[in-house]
Amino acid sequence: MGHKLIGGRPVTAVFNVSKPTMTLYVPSAKNTGAAVVVFPGGGFVGLAIDLEGTDACHWLTSIGITCVLLKYRVPSPPYDWHCRCRPNDLALSLPSLQDAQRAIRLVRLHAAKWHIDPRKIGVLGFSAGGYLVAEVSTDFKRRLYAPLDAADSESARPDFAMAIYPGHLAIDRNLASDNDALNPNVSVSRETPPTLLVQAEDDYVDGVKQSLVYYMALARAHVPAELHIYARGGHAFGLRPTGLAITHWPELAHAWLRRIGVIGK
Repeated sequence: MGHKLIGGRPVTAVFNVSKPTMTLYVPSAKNTGAAVVVFPGGGFVGLAIDLEGTDACHWLTSIGITCVLLKYRVPSPPYDWHCRCRPNDLALSLPSLQDAQRAIRLVRLHAAKWHIDPRKIGVLGFSAGGYLVAEVSTDFKRRLYAPLDAADSESARPDFAMAIYPGHLAIDRNLASDNDALNPNVSVSRETPPTLLVQAEDDYVDGVKQSLVYYMALARAHVPAELHIYARGGHAFGLRPTGLAITHWPELAHAWLRRIGVIGK
């Protein structure tokens, strides 16, 4: 477990997660029937469990959405920052993707018990978790683990997706380059769920090109998508209030959820 400051408040990161867990947060406002599985970021080596986890759940429950915080396995091979064996940042994070598929299926299995509409189960992820959003949004048909119980007969496809400052999506993050290809491991199709993307132009960790190439792939596949790029915000801003315009992205996300029919007006 580690600590640092972002937005004047400490951030807690957890490491060496060998057993995935799901934590359920029930709506504090009127229950809309929607649910979101949250994937914190952390480069697949750790999880920013409050900045990009519990903070997100507090926001979601405040607008009537059930939140399921997924503590997925990290390090998630082939990503491992403990050695000089990292891939080219384009590989799928297999253990975390297995955990994401399993979590969505479990939420669908327990939808009635948890007062959730099984047709309104989405995902929200930050940074590496944003890449996990893209992974599970495009690779939901492929079974990556042996079935365990009744949950694994359920669909792993999210009904909607939100990727906030995602990484690993562009082959080349250099804006000066003409190479704007999407990571070939992310196979966008017409079945990819409606998606919201948010990133800052001055994000020098993953780069704004990550969202740009994914948005263009979604547009070519005729997937309903929105892309919001802000001039300032950097990386890992989460939901913590600042004086920057990007701090209001949850309001845009709330409006988008209404427009696509996930929650009522």
